[in-house]
Amino acid sequence: MAEATRRAVPPDPAGLKDRGSAPDPAPQTPAGLVGPPAGLDGSPAGLDGSPAGPGWPRGVWALPPVVVLGLVFLYPLALVVQQSLSPENGGGAFDTYVSVFASQSFREALGTTVWLAVGATAGCLVLGFVLALIIAFVPFPGARAVAKFIDVFLSFPSFLITLALLFVYGTVGMANGLVTDLTGAAEGPFHFLTTPWGVLLAEITYFTPFVMRPLLAAFSQLDTAQLEVAAGLGARPTRIVRQVILPEALPALAAGGSLVLVMCLNEFGIVLFTGAKDVTTLPMLIYGKAILESDYAAACVVAVVNIAISVGLFGLYRVVGKRAGA
Repeated sequence: MAEATRRAVPPDPAGLKDRGSAPDPAPQTPAGLVGPPAGLDGSPAGLDGSPAGPGWPRGVWALPPVVVLGLVFLYPLALVVQQSLSPENGGGAFDTYVSVFASQSFREALGTTVWLAVGATAGCLVLGFVLALIIAFVPFPGARAVAKFIDVFLSFPSFLITLALLFVYGTVGMANGLVTDLTGAAEGPFHFLTTPWGVLLAEITYFTPFVMRPLLAAFSQLDTAQLEVAAGLGARPTRIVRQVILPEALPALAAGGSLVLVMCLNEFGIVLFTGAKDVTTLPMLIYGKAILESDYAAACVVAVVNIAISVGLFGLYRVVGKRAGA
């Protein structure tokens, strides 16, 4: 019987009984999870264990995207700068710059571009802040659907909004047609769409969602307990907005406003589709110089100025966006 019992008990080759209750050794980590094995020459190896490249510096892998970026973007930009410094009629390199800067058309186009961009940005900030407040803090049916529609609206082309405004407020639009049907007049009273105010209205209509999107994101992170405490202490809604909500929304407002300002400076489709003949912005001046007048040197000068302003404002937008966490 004792002999059978000894046979039933398995042997202890590792000597666990002598070690007591020692823990099991830690499982070995596969080499692939720690890091790729090195090649024979010490260089990093590929996924299959083969050397990634004998003696290749890491900067080599940055060459393909740099080459593509240079061919697609930097080379055409360099051609524009070169053309602006190479007048077709000869002369000094900066003669075209001097003549363009001295022209009345350039100064008027620059002033029109700046005031339209600043005015549209201010309008988008005010309208976007009010609409974002209503969507975020005023409960109504379909608020979430409206917020989702704003995301879809950002993908619409700018000329689509302009065409919609033409159907409503154009010379033969719905509003003028309704007035002429009621009064029997020869034409309706709405002709502002072909003026700078019509361009301003179209830009505010199109670019307001670009301000609302970061505002809605900022409002979604706002602690509602602060609003409840302020309301419990008897603060009026206007005071809550001014002292609680607005300080939290300032970074998002700055980021959205900077983006809208950059986009308005370069807007071409809205000005073209409104048919505002007396409104000439820098993009429209480039189009006129290059296509209508075939003055490519002057068009490139205006383009260089427009690019310089846009890049400077885009750098400002990036700085504001980082501070706002956008």
